[in-house]
Amino acid sequence: MDKTYQPSSIESKWYQQWESKGYFAPQGSGDPYCIMIPPPNVTGSLHMGHGFQESIMDALIRYHRMQGRNTLWQVGTDHAGIATQMVVERLLDTAGTNRHELGRDKFIDRVWEWKEESGGHITRQLRRLGASPDWSRERFTMDEGFYKSVQEVFIRLYEDKLIYRGKRLVNWDPKLHTAISDLEVVSEEEKGHMWHFRYPLADGSGDLIVATTRPETMLGDTAVAVNPSDERYQALIGKNITLPLTGRDIPIIADDYVDKDFGTGCVKITPAHDFNDYEVGLRHDLPMINVFTDDATLNQSVPEKYRGMDRYVARKEIVADLDELGLLEKVEDHVLKVPRGDRSGVVVEPYLTNQWYVKTETLADAAVKSVENGDINFVPKQYENMYFSWMRDIQDWCISRQLWWGHRIPAWYDDEGKVYVARSEDEVREKYGLDQSIALRQDEDVLDTWFSSGLWTFGTLGWPEETEFLKTFHPTSVLVTGFDIIFFWVARMIMLTLYFRKEIPFHTVYVHGLVRDSHGQKMSKSKGNVLDPIDLIDGIELEALVEKRTSGMQVPKLKAKIEKQTRKEFPDGIAAYGTDALRYTYYSLASTGRDINFDVGRIEGFRNFCNKLWNASNYVFMNTENEDCGQNPADAFELTLADRWIVGRLQQAEAAVIEGLNTYRLDLASQALYDFIWKDYCDWYLELTKPVLWNTDERMEVLRGTRRTLVRVLETTLRLAHPLMPFITEELWQKTKQLACFEGDSIMLARYPQPDEAKVDHAAIADVEWLQAVIVGIRAIRGEMNIAPARQLDVFFCRGNSEDKRRLDENMQFLSKLAQLGSIKWLDNADQAPLSATSLVGHLEIHVPLAGFIDKDAEIARLEKELAKLANETSRLKGKLSNEKFVNNAPTDVVEKERNKLADSESALQKLSEQKEKILAL
Repeated sequence: MDKTYQPSSIESKWYQQWESKGYFAPQGSGDPYCIMIPPPNVTGSLHMGHGFQESIMDALIRYHRMQGRNTLWQVGTDHAGIATQMVVERLLDTAGTNRHELGRDKFIDRVWEWKEESGGHITRQLRRLGASPDWSRERFTMDEGFYKSVQEVFIRLYEDKLIYRGKRLVNWDPKLHTAISDLEVVSEEEKGHMWHFRYPLADGSGDLIVATTRPETMLGDTAVAVNPSDERYQALIGKNITLPLTGRDIPIIADDYVDKDFGTGCVKITPAHDFNDYEVGLRHDLPMINVFTDDATLNQSVPEKYRGMDRYVARKEIVADLDELGLLEKVEDHVLKVPRGDRSGVVVEPYLTNQWYVKTETLADAAVKSVENGDINFVPKQYENMYFSWMRDIQDWCISRQLWWGHRIPAWYDDEGKVYVARSEDEVREKYGLDQSIALRQDEDVLDTWFSSGLWTFGTLGWPEETEFLKTFHPTSVLVTGFDIIFFWVARMIMLTLYFRKEIPFHTVYVHGLVRDSHGQKMSKSKGNVLDPIDLIDGIELEALVEKRTSGMQVPKLKAKIEKQTRKEFPDGIAAYGTDALRYTYYSLASTGRDINFDVGRIEGFRNFCNKLWNASNYVFMNTENEDCGQNPADAFELTLADRWIVGRLQQAEAAVIEGLNTYRLDLASQALYDFIWKDYCDWYLELTKPVLWNTDERMEVLRGTRRTLVRVLETTLRLAHPLMPFITEELWQKTKQLACFEGDSIMLARYPQPDEAKVDHAAIADVEWLQAVIVGIRAIRGEMNIAPARQLDVFFCRGNSEDKRRLDENMQFLSKLAQLGSIKWLDNADQAPLSATSLVGHLEIHVPLAGFIDKDAEIARLEKELAKLANETSRLKGKLSNEKFVNNAPTDVVEKERNKLADSESALQKLSEQKEKILAL
């Protein structure tokens, strides 16, 4: 085996074998276990959030697959309506044409061509991450089968009167000419202005002052509102004002929406261009005047002067005209939240337009109950409150989008505007009895991508047909997702699945946090802090990284800033860490629900962890290959204390890892595994095997037992680690399995370890913990006294009990080798101990004589440090035991345990104080 771990030499090799041999397909005989991948956009590239999420899912899938469960990880991609259409439109633009010149059908053909050529980029990247979904069942939200599911759901909801077409306010993107969801709107603070205008009372008796950040919308005002309890305006309620520039009279109304203590207490109401005003308009039956066109120029509803003006040009004109009329009271600088489309970057307008909607109240009631009654559980639990908050205040769902790419709405209109819903025009004519003389045209809109992805758990499994896969794997086991789409996706899946399947879509929703940079900042190109998971796997040179982070930037100052920042952060570029190290970094940070701050320094630490495992395996192979490792069951073997200890610790590690995986605490599972491999197996057990394996006089039964334990614990540990670090474990397991008498073609199909309490030798664990404490104490003296590690020491032991004496007698060999001891002596009389550096293990004193090599001043400093720690501990324990509430209310055994701790602490304090006095007396 290579002396050093080279991930690039093994990862693609093993992945190709796993996929080509069909290991990812369902095959277990146990209970079904299914995860649905949140479908990434077909336009996408793997980002750190994807990497984190997919790593979690893959660990869960591999774990349950190894447990023998009939496991399906359903993979697929989303057609990503707006994102995909924009990509293809940009390509057409560079070719000197556009979608309107092509026409709808040819444009759709062009999108499909792009999808076949470039749409698989993110799924190729998922393979690099080691993801093990069943690729043979890969789905696409626009494939023929899924399209059938989408049509079926729309038609049934329409027939059940849960889908309707109506004119309501939506987020409108004037550049893309489509409604967009709240998730596609990014609102950030920007500097702007607040304009204060005078609105004259219609009777000429005065005026009201209103304020706005969008003067152009005043042309669509249909009321001025005041709070009904505001005494200043009681006499004006019901009167009219004359809206400047338009000549229209509009009413003064009373509504609790108005905060009487904010500004003048008067609010202009523009129902067609503000979401809050829209609700006020509905309550008061106000006219709704739309003043914009689809591209946010002013339309025919406004005075002729402003028609056709861009909204911001009109803003300047309107302000100037009001100023000229003496109606501009003042202008203030103002910081406001400005909503922009996340794809177009332009300011989004609340816009009144005809759209298709789903009535959600009935659907939401059932969805809330499914979580309230425990059918669906959120992990962590607090996200249920977020879910309930959204669901109990849910509005009807706008499901139409003014795009060409997507699921076209299966609705047709005749010349009178009557709507017919069916799967095709032929079905419309048959269903509604229409002959060919009646002209029909299909609705131009497509469905919101959240509508189609809302069917993901059952649409991918063959619904509306009742397939075997649907029967077997639905409801699915767990959904792994970020908190930001609980409402947009999770809630809608629950609503639609309950309605059409009469069952929940999943039993558990595991909610993870967002991946941020090491300073807790959101990763974005404009901040220059984006990390690409593939770069962390393969490495990237500095110049390539700079180019990647600054490409496409049009602002020279920003580009220079990002370049400088990148060169400072990564002066040597990014090293190649490999997939397993990246995955393990994700797991170490996966405390449920919290955002994670990703520091590249951590991945370097886990690359070292992979190296540690690799080097440990090399040691095992060098000492076991072509040797008797107990392959013959008839051959007797004998286990040393260290062998019995590591077997017991392995059982405890197995239990901790399994507990972490079962409770979605992958941070705890990965930490338990890390501690066992690095500390127990590598740092201690391998060292404890050397006195046995390198002893030429050792009995064969003992040698056989230690070799057997070496390979069998390694083999089991590799299976324990496989869900978290699949590549290195497969490589090492293939070389370990025969030595450990384990059969199987791949570790990913081998059984997952299960802890066996009968194999835990508690006495051996206690003995080795004592041994470790003694060795650590002696090593601490070496380090603090600057004694060379290879220099042999004479050590005296005293004041211990009979158990300490037994342990010392039985472990001379281990102590001598691991602590580099020349002689070991037990003193029955502590006064016989020479002047020494001292360490304590319980009541047992360990003396390393000072004579010849120990610095008196350094030893005094060391003792004072230990005495300070003991004094703090003694003070803490005394304070705790002097608290009557603790003594009276805590369990008796807990109080007794604290008293014993205090006695031990006081004893140690006395002993070290005496030792210090002896040295000071020199």
